[in-house]
Amino acid sequence: MNEMSPRALPPLTNIEEPERPRHHRTSPFGVLDIGSTKIACLIGRMESDGTLRVLGLGWQKARGIRGGGIADLEEARKAILTCVGQAEDMADTRLRSVTVNLSCGQPESRLFNVQLAMDGRAVGEADIRRAVQEGRARAVANGREAIHALPLNFAVDELDRVVDPRGLFCSTLAARLHVIDAATPALRSLGACIAACDLEIAELVSAPMAAGLATLVPDEREIGATVIDMGGGTTGVAVFADEQLLHTAQLPIGGFHVTKDLATGLSTSLTHAERLKSLYGNVQASPDDDREMVPVHLVGEEEHQIAKVPRSMVVNIIRPRIEETFEYIKDRLDSSGLARASGNRLVLTGGACQLGGVRETAARMLNRQVRIGRPHALRGLPDSAAVPAFATTAGLLHWAAGEGRTLHDVDLDATQPTGWFRRFVNFIRERV
Repeated sequence: MNEMSPRALPPLTNIEEPERPRHHRTSPFGVLDIGSTKIACLIGRMESDGTLRVLGLGWQKARGIRGGGIADLEEARKAILTCVGQAEDMADTRLRSVTVNLSCGQPESRLFNVQLAMDGRAVGEADIRRAVQEGRARAVANGREAIHALPLNFAVDELDRVVDPRGLFCSTLAARLHVIDAATPALRSLGACIAACDLEIAELVSAPMAAGLATLVPDEREIGATVIDMGGGTTGVAVFADEQLLHTAQLPIGGFHVTKDLATGLSTSLTHAERLKSLYGNVQASPDDDREMVPVHLVGEEEHQIAKVPRSMVVNIIRPRIEETFEYIKDRLDSSGLARASGNRLVLTGGACQLGGVRETAARMLNRQVRIGRPHALRGLPDSAAVPAFATTAGLLHWAAGEGRTLHDVDLDATQPTGWFRRFVNFIRERV
């Protein structure tokens, strides 16, 4: 590491109110993807020609993370510090803040309708902000905090499906808002961990939404598509249509559960089970599975003592867990009421989608056209990161650069000087 690393480990008092990124920012900015199996950091910059360039990449095996949340503050802090330090060395810059994925706190997706009396005057930016803040206020209940409040469309009197109502005169302004919220305690644990790394949270961004920004093409966002981000500890779902995010969901199941099933079923270590999954794993059976024998290192036995099991046994352990995952996804999509809006297109991404037979199983169980989603080409992104496992990380960089926003030229939070992060800052300052 160069002289910019290692990072100092300051007390938790050095937290300031995060700044919102602006459209087409030019100075370097960083994003942090905190997953259950890996932690990744990207540093990027908007070039003069308007393209996004990756300046630095760092990634580490996740420690202290379970189900997308902080389970061990010290272990997670160490892994994040190392990961961010790698990216900073490559980019030759130092980060003060990062945009972070939201995977913790059981994120929920809700739709709200807000109506404001306008008394015949023109709609202004302050009115749009007021509608968004009312939607946020409705979502704050039972210890949860609103992370995103995304206007889907507006209605001015009898005219509905208005994308941007500014300047229109009306008696009543109605807004349809998509709000994503999460449990406050989990958010505070995340904030404490990032603060312990001498970093500020610039923004929290829904992980499946970020994966969609990185993998969907514009036509898919327009006609309707569902993104399934199959991570190590969780699986995220995002429904896009009319160029907007309509719904998200997160399931507490991922690729690690397949690994654990193999370790349990074959009496082997998690490390060897992961290797078996990578080399021999598949969801679909083949005629040779019963004849092909797979070496298994039995846990607790001498290293040279290896058992042999047919590959069909590996497949039969993997298949139920993957089918269970898609059953859960089907139930979530059916209950959302967006089956028609989400179209016929399904995009699988995340590291666990690369398991053999997953694409075919998804097509069969969800009855949709399925493709594997990889991050769109980013200048400077190493080939090792241009894979589905880094889709959320790349999507965070797109969001931090100003992409994917509703009414991006309106600061929707200008009337909200306080929030969960500010309350967390004050909580820490009062006790340290």
